[in-house]
Amino acid sequence: MSKTLLTIDDSKAVRMIVKKAFGEFDLEIVEATNGVEGLAAASKSNPDLILLDITMPVMDGIEMLTKLKADVNLKHIPVIMLTAEAGKETVLKIAKIGIRDYIVKPFSEDTLIEKVGRVIDLRPISDQEESRRKITDPLNILLVEDKPAIADQFKSGFSNANWTVNCVTSTGEAIDAAQETNQDIIVISLSLPRDQGIELFRILRSNPRNKYTPIFALIVKTDTHEQTRAQETGFTNIITKPIDFHEVETKIAAAANLDTSEKYFTEDSGCLIVSLPATPSTHAINEVSSFLEDKISGAVDSGLKKVAFDVHELEVLNMNVIKLMLDAMKSCMELSLSYYIIGNSKIEQECMAFEESKSWKIYGSLQEALSSGS
Repeated sequence: MSKTLLTIDDSKAVRMIVKKAFGEFDLEIVEATNGVEGLAAASKSNPDLILLDITMPVMDGIEMLTKLKADVNLKHIPVIMLTAEAGKETVLKIAKIGIRDYIVKPFSEDTLIEKVGRVIDLRPISDQEESRRKITDPLNILLVEDKPAIADQFKSGFSNANWTVNCVTSTGEAIDAAQETNQDIIVISLSLPRDQGIELFRILRSNPRNKYTPIFALIVKTDTHEQTRAQETGFTNIITKPIDFHEVETKIAAAANLDTSEKYFTEDSGCLIVSLPATPSTHAINEVSSFLEDKISGAVDSGLKKVAFDVHELEVLNMNVIKLMLDAMKSCMELSLSYYIIGNSKIEQECMAFEESKSWKIYGSLQEALSSGS
């Protein structure tokens, strides 16, 4: 659920800074220009937090804060004061009335976000989007690793994806990169010296910008002690070295809630094509199965008349694949769709070894299947 922030300041420039600072967060901004308007706005919107300037016309911040804390319906609302004076007398005065924190003008957007993030839960807008991003969409990955060979492996491993890997070698560079650019995924090597990886994780998590960003720990596969530490610290998941990039892609897709269906399902010439990789893992089979019924139903809904299983890259036809294709065949029969296997001679021989698979029309190429009139 969206949070509400009431900002009360007679300076339009300050109100604009506040609005801009929280533009990337799921936060409703309500504005008022003085204490009288502020009290009315607080009663109407019941905000989760109030940013209150001290020096204003009509009714200043001190008077408004006093009235706010005297109102049984409003006194629960936390307040952060904005002040041009950092003197001890001013701070003690507002603290005595009751505030959560204060910010001295002029202030930076980062300071504002940090202070507000300590009081209310700031969630990035992207986390609230209803439509899922696809695995083919752009993705920013920040890798914190001081070994050039591992950095090169990451860049090479995702070279065919629409994903950008930004490699840095120190915690300082990582903090700057996370501040300057929205990172979709952060990977931290726990082989950084002096426990810097764990410390960096804690620093990033304390910043509202990265509170919900998936953060992975990169650890040697045999180092079970470090893997346990990463889990206890709160890392989203673990990537082990040597790196299996198919596994990493799966973990990233799960953490970022990416729609992976485009890896397996495409359309061509009135046909829904289901493509399987050379060595489909149990996870890949489960992924295809999870999309299968909806994709076949969607194919009928959009006017497609054929479903083709492209298994020409498949090296071994195991029972998991056979079961998947039989489930697809059953769905196609129920919807009166034609269905095919596109494979090689080896797969064709293995398919024909199963009596159930005789219902499939088997073709040697995609073009041959698409041009078929049956």
